[in-house]
Amino acid sequence: MSATREYDVVVVGAGLAGLTSAAYLCRSGYHTLVCEASDHIGGLVNSFVDRGFTFDAGIRAFENSGIVFPMLRQLGIEMECVSNQVTIGIGDDLVQLATRDSLADYAALLRRAFPDNGEEITKIAGEIAKVMRYMDVLYGIDNPLFMDMTKDTGYLMKVLLPWLVKYQINIPKVIKLNEPVNDYLLRFTSNQALIDLITQHFFQNTPTFFALSYFGLYLDYRYPLGGTGVLADKMADVVREENGTILTKTPVTRIDPANRQVHTADGQSFNYRKLVWAADSKAMYRALDEAEITDPQQLAAVRARGELVRQGHGGDSVLTVYYAVDLGADYFQARCGAHAFYTAIRDGLSGVGFREWRDLIKGDVDGDEGKISSRQALTPLVKAYLAATTYEISCPALRDPQLAPPGQTGVIVSTLMDYEFVRHIQAAGWYEDFKQLCQEQITAVLDASIFPGLSEHVLFAQCSTPLTLERFTGNAHGAITGWAFTDGEMPAENQFRRITRSVDTPLPDIYQAGQWSFSPSGLPISILTGKVAADRIGKELGKKAGAKRKA
Repeated sequence: MSATREYDVVVVGAGLAGLTSAAYLCRSGYHTLVCEASDHIGGLVNSFVDRGFTFDAGIRAFENSGIVFPMLRQLGIEMECVSNQVTIGIGDDLVQLATRDSLADYAALLRRAFPDNGEEITKIAGEIAKVMRYMDVLYGIDNPLFMDMTKDTGYLMKVLLPWLVKYQINIPKVIKLNEPVNDYLLRFTSNQALIDLITQHFFQNTPTFFALSYFGLYLDYRYPLGGTGVLADKMADVVREENGTILTKTPVTRIDPANRQVHTADGQSFNYRKLVWAADSKAMYRALDEAEITDPQQLAAVRARGELVRQGHGGDSVLTVYYAVDLGADYFQARCGAHAFYTAIRDGLSGVGFREWRDLIKGDVDGDEGKISSRQALTPLVKAYLAATTYEISCPALRDPQLAPPGQTGVIVSTLMDYEFVRHIQAAGWYEDFKQLCQEQITAVLDASIFPGLSEHVLFAQCSTPLTLERFTGNAHGAITGWAFTDGEMPAENQFRRITRSVDTPLPDIYQAGQWSFSPSGLPISILTGKVAADRIGKELGKKAGAKRKA
């Protein structure tokens, strides 16, 4: 660790937002420290190795969105990526998404599953195509924040200005599609099972423009050789090569804004000129020492924002089973490909009481919490949910054969899972039994459908829950994309036109970045907000330095 305790910038959190901010600040010559609470970097962009199998602990692949690859080029990062083709399946019927024309194949898949709803499916496919066109404008060019206009004047005239015209025309159309996707699709069909199979792998109340745009984003997916965690490692290398410091296992527990200091759990303290909080927002407001804020207006703003953050709930989380299997890549390539979204049955989750889980565990049904918490009462509900849910299935070794031993495959199987439900089970004392139940049921579902014989070929498996993710990432409620869409007032900016404001906090020298700063979020937004925060700080520190020299 560097001997000095004085830094131009302290960045809290070594996920992709924090690493992006730190990389750009270090490149600009600012003395930068990154404090990470966990023992690893990358947050949800992380891979791990278990007995020769490489698994991705967070995202399974990433979309460029005009942000990721321009950022890599600007920072001089070389990272080999391969195309990540997505498959969508229902029962024994699967289609691969190869081009935009594959939307017709997807619509045909839905018609085969729901033959009585053909006209409705045609209309829904038209809506997906429309949203794809809107979002093409939003992400259709390399983001100007990652372009050097002085070196490429043709980009300004030939690309950026025409894009801005299209953007101004299309962004109001996107804003109009902000209602929950389930409600929007009810305009086209009353078949809830059909709606479920289109939407149930999205978070509850996901905005329509975000959910329906994913068909286009799937076509944009890429996978870095070596696993998704390579991206975080490459970013960290830039920080260190530019004389930045990254400290893991160093949670920041107190922010003293008056003296511009952060204090860590192990008793260290660091002075900063600017602070970027790129970690969980709830942790930031817990750490902020309000007693050190002397300006009444700032204090009132901090308390108001802090209360909104404290009341906010993290978005949906996932339950994941990591399988090591003694079946080769050909077995999985023939059934699901490298990356699939698969539903074993066409019933949909609405019929199994998925939306009522939270009310159930609160004891609102009959007031008998002990009965509701029992394994006997909840086991049938868990099994029904896991039979009807949609799974995201990822096989890293199908993109990079080096990620599993020869003739074997690591398989990652995830589904959305309610954090409060799992926490309630933990409090009831059967958390480990619940994990085992889920692992056995998921194996049984896959064995009876897309992966016949799977159970006989599992070398080892492990189950991760929303509680695992909360512990692993520090994200409240094990959230994987920031704030829940079910909250009343969003504790973050949610208008694309105002995304540059998303990094602001009530205190002038403290900025935020990452999935908690803008909604809807994801990897590209985390990188973008990290860059916005770095640019803002660069301008302010540059101005102050210049003013001082002139004086």
